Amino acid sequence: MTAQDTVFSQKIKQIFDPAAKPLIMGILNITDDSFFDGGKYTEEGQWLEQTKKMLAEGADIIDIGAYSTRPGAKDIPEAEETKRLLEVTVSLKENFPGITLSVDTFRASVAEKVVAAGADLINDISGGTMDEQMFETVARLKVPYVLMHIQGTPQTMQVNPSYKNVVAEVLGMLQNGLKKLQELGHRQVIIDPGLGFGKTVEQNYELMKNLEKFGEFNCPVLAGVSRKSFINKLLNIKSKEALNGTTILNTIAVQKGAKIIRVHDVKEAREVLTILNEFKV
Repeated sequence: MTAQDTVFSQKIKQIFDPAAKPLIMGILNITDDSFFDGGKYTEEGQWLEQTKKMLAEGADIIDIGAYSTRPGAKDIPEAEETKRLLEVTVSLKENFPGITLSVDTFRASVAEKVVAAGADLINDISGGTMDEQMFETVARLKVPYVLMHIQGTPQTMQVNPSYKNVVAEVLGMLQNGLKKLQELGHRQVIIDPGLGFGKTVEQNYELMKNLEKFGEFNCPVLAGVSRKSFINKLLNIKSKEALNGTTILNTIAVQKGAKIIRVHDVKEAREVLTILNEFKV
């Protein structure tokens, strides 16, 4: 089954339904060196158990990543990324019928292969800037696409990130990418301001303060704050201690209109949404 068959699944419909409740995207890193959980889910038994746990706790979407995008992360060859992602995509689709899978890749050829294997959504941390074929590929495949902002690459993004006006510049880059996708006839686009990707602590909080502005594109907004360094640096803690800070920012993100929150800790994120629902947020 391909993404063309599953693209109108219930969870995908919810993403693009303005009246539907926010969704939780659970992070499944199958890398050795991700900043928080690298090396924990590299074997099939490990990723199946973690996926089962996240689904039981209330994850709506599982986001698979095989290329670490932490600051300064090493590059890995395309063939290796493809092999890892295909193995996990097929495994999860076989073991969890009906699962909605997002695949985290900036490479168009990888995106094409994982969509053929059953991926439902492509999450591109580069917003099309690291592979000029990405926009054409997702438009042709008609697969929902996360358009994210980044300054530089994972290897360079935290080397003195600089903006004259971070909110205006991030909005501008996303607007340009969205326009190109729409010119290709692609409408299923999710906007991600790229918190933690080529921004200082102060710039990340400036984006959070203005998160509602990213809803002006009339596209669902994804917020990815989970255990990131701009929480840790502000509170002088480590990522393993950042759950409380993550929960606070997820709450703010949903109040400011985020439709998807991308998290390591699904149970706590579900509690955020359950409580906010009582306030009709």
